[in-house]
Parts: sequence; C-alpha cells; structure tokens
Amino acid sequence: MVVEFIDSVQARFGVEPICQVLTEHGVPIAPSGYYAFKGRAASARARRDEWLTAEIIRVFHDRNLGRGLAGARKIWRLLNRDLARQRQQRTVEAAVGGTVETDLGSVARCTVERLMRRAGLSGARRGIRPVRTTRPDASAPRPPDLIERNFTAQRPNALWVVDFTDVPTWTGMAFTAFVTDVYSRRIVGWRTATRMPTDLPLDALEMALWTRQRQGVTDDHGRLPGLIQHSDNGSQYTAIRYAERLAEAGALASIGTVGDSYDNAMAESVIGLYKTECVRHDGPFRTVDDLELGTLSWVHWFNTARLHSALDYATPIDHEQAYYRHNQPPRQPLPGVTALH
Repeated sequence: MVVEFIDSVQARFGVEPICQVLTEHGVPIAPSGYYAFKGRAASARARRDEWLTAEIIRVFHDRNLGRGLAGARKIWRLLNRDLARQRQQRTVEAAVGGTVETDLGSVARCTVERLMRRAGLSGARRGIRPVRTTRPDASAPRPPDLIERNFTAQRPNALWVVDFTDVPTWTGMAFTAFVTDVYSRRIVGWRTATRMPTDLPLDALEMALWTRQRQGVTDDHGRLPGLIQHSDNGSQYTAIRYAERLAEAGALASIGTVGDSYDNAMAESVIGLYKTECVRHDGPFRTVDDLELGTLSWVHWFNTARLHSALDYATPIDHEQAYYRHNQPPRQPLPGVTALH
C-alpha cells in the first residue's frame, strides 16, 4: 500500500521527500527500500492472485456462467467447476501429446471473496415487486390448497408452481408468466405478452407440457398423472379454460389463500430472480419483442448454467438428469432436449 501511494504522487513530489515525510509520520520507509521493492520480482502468491483475478472476472462476466450476477459463493463454485474442466482437458492433451500437465489446482472460497472485493465485484440483490398483478375473480370456483406451503417434491412433475409479473418497456407494459418444477427449480414453461388475459399463463402451461412431452416423460396421451399445479388466486388461473386444460393434462389445481404471497412463495421467488437477473440487469427493454428475447436468454441460462443452493449448487438440468440416471429414464429421450428452455 505504501509503495502504491508513493507511485501515485511521486511525479509531483519525488520519491525522497515522500519517504522523509512518511517516516516522520510513523511510516518508516527509505528510498532504497522503495526502489528495492520495485525491482523485486513478484511473489508466487502475487502472480497467482493476478491470474485468479483475471479468471474470476472472466467467470463473473461470462453470459453463460456468472452473467454479472453471481456472488462470491457461486463464483467460487463456478470457477472450480471450470478449472476442473480445464484440468480434465489438459490431462487428455498431455496424454496425447506426451507433455506435462499444468497443475491448475482448486481455489479456496476465502480467496475468491478477497479477490472479488479487491476487483470491486459483487452479486446482484433482489428488490421488491412494485405492482400487484393478482386480480381474484370472486365468482370463479376455487380449488383447495393441496400443498399448504410445503414446497418440496420427490421427483420431477410432482409439483409445479406458476405465477406472472409485469415488466415495463419503453413502448408500454408487458407481462411474463412462468411454470416452475419444484423438484429441480427448472422453468419448464414461460410466455411474454403485452396483456395478461387467460391466454398468457395458458401459453406458459402449454410450453411446459410440450417440454415434458418432448422429453418423453408423459404418458401415451401426453398427460402427467399425479401432477399438482399450485398458483395464487388470480382470475387467469381460476378461469374455466385454464381449469379444463389442467384436467386434460391429468393435473390437479391447487390455490393458496387470497392476498398471501407466502402461499405461493417459490413462484414469487422465481419472479424476484427474474426481475433482478434479467429485467434490471439486462434492461430497460425497448419493446416486448426485446423483452421476449431477453427472457429467452435468461431462462436458458437459469436452467442450464445457474447454480442453485437448494440443489446443492447444481443446475436444474443437472439435477433432473441425476434423478433420471438413478430412476426410470424417459421412455423416448430426444437428442438436444437438455438445451430446451
């Protein structure tokens, strides 16, 4: 720190006068000590810190990794995953080429935290939903609450949570609906539109059913027997058309109490992440089409690259694949399915 200070002001005052003043004020340093430090080769730790800082910055800003959103815990895990991949690649190259593999090693979490602080990097923080989008319909039949705030599932397609939110754009207000699988946190369906009629969440539901059908995990009729879909009391989710489509898919509807966000907490959490990691980070968006493209990019990253602490820092796709490796796999797996939303 002393050397950096001298470097910053030596052009104005010279090294010797600065060292004299510092020594008089309790920071003893001789000009010879300053020049010796400047001529000394960087230590192994300093060289490694410089390399790690560059790697951390790369991972933090990579749109397929940290996306400029991840905090120290996730950057630490993403960095070590990436270094493990590089080690594996270099081991193969060394075996083929007969060269000596470079030992990349692993990185301690405290080191990542220290270097991120030094580089001025920090993770995104969630805000507060500003506008109420839930409009209950008192005349519509209301299904019971089948989960009672127990947002856990033992397998994929046992429990889905749904919700939608408003997003301001330069050309007006837009709305985005999501369908999330509780087991893997995977967003299996979504839809962005300029209005929020029943078609908005219904289209998101159709995408979710299509995604699972493409995976080959539905029955012969494209149904998901045993699925519970939980929502708030919005009129879009209590509409007759929506209820009929759920019944056709073999799913049971579940609705929390009116005006209580805790009864749909996981869906609210997905909305909060969307607002923080997509809308505020990549916006403002000019049009609904721009928002739709931004949402597409975010959902793909969320499912395939974002680490979730509730999944022991795995991605939703990895978590589902681990389940199917140990249980009955999809009947008709299709190539490239994991790249879907």
